[in-house]
Amino acid sequence: MASFVGTGLLLSGCGLESGATPADGGPTVLGFVNGGSTEFHTCLQESIADTAKNNFARLVTADSHQDAAQELSNIQDMIARHVDAIIVQTVNTDALKTDITKAKKAHIPIFLTSVSADPSDILGAVVVDLKTVGKLDADWIEEDAAGREVKVAVIAGAPGAASDLLVGGFTKGLSANAKVVANQPAMFVAAKAKTVAEGMIRAHPDLDYAFVANEEMAFAARKAFDAAGGKKVKIVTVNGTDEALAALKDGRFAATVSNSAKDTGELAVTQTISLLRKEKVEKIATTPARLITRDNADTAPLYCPSDGS
Repeated sequence: MASFVGTGLLLSGCGLESGATPADGGPTVLGFVNGGSTEFHTCLQESIADTAKNNFARLVTADSHQDAAQELSNIQDMIARHVDAIIVQTVNTDALKTDITKAKKAHIPIFLTSVSADPSDILGAVVVDLKTVGKLDADWIEEDAAGREVKVAVIAGAPGAASDLLVGGFTKGLSANAKVVANQPAMFVAAKAKTVAEGMIRAHPDLDYAFVANEEMAFAARKAFDAAGGKKVKIVTVNGTDEALAALKDGRFAATVSNSAKDTGELAVTQTISLLRKEKVEKIATTPARLITRDNADTAPLYCPSDGS
């Protein structure tokens, strides 16, 4: 979950292949309202831009900077631009309700990434089963702890959307012998995660495991733990980037869960275009999630389009 094309709006692509045009016969114009600037968001946007270009669609993008008010403003900008559909990586599932209401009144369908909503209110969604993602990390801890009483810390992301689902899936999936002794958000920001981790290891020098809600924060947490004598803390995290696969191999991370931003972006665009065409495709699609450790790191799916270049 690096930085976007900026806070403004970007146009890209041209034309549209036969059969995919909107009612007025012009090119399909897709809006993408992104939630932030983590690696996940950057790779998601790159994938959406590449796939839109490959399908001869025009793309308008905006970054909400993890701010629900900015997200609503971005939705309103997309409405004013008369896009054919808006793809949204939301920052807050509660605030999303207002976004959907605004778009529905303007008769512009919304397609969601990572999370879903009432299917009758949206064009469709491509979801990451975030509860399952969190549970996969919890299951790994259960197997690794092998019945021992262990202490676990949680470094969450930004409250209100993906992080809550991830953390909920993780904490509910933990076995009874694993006790969460610290749980604090770091807003998906590496510098904040470092500060949070420093406080956690000071308060719990006997910490056994840490669940970190994305790999950028996990790298910062690893450095903080190591500097404070917490090298034995095993980190489980989420995403499956190339950097994380290297960290699995050298022992800095114990496990991660691959949920490819590349796959999510590709599905978002192709599903949106197909649904606009009224083709028979699944309204709610799912990005595959897979536990990755040192043993299977070489077979992990590509996370970001640029990873393969």
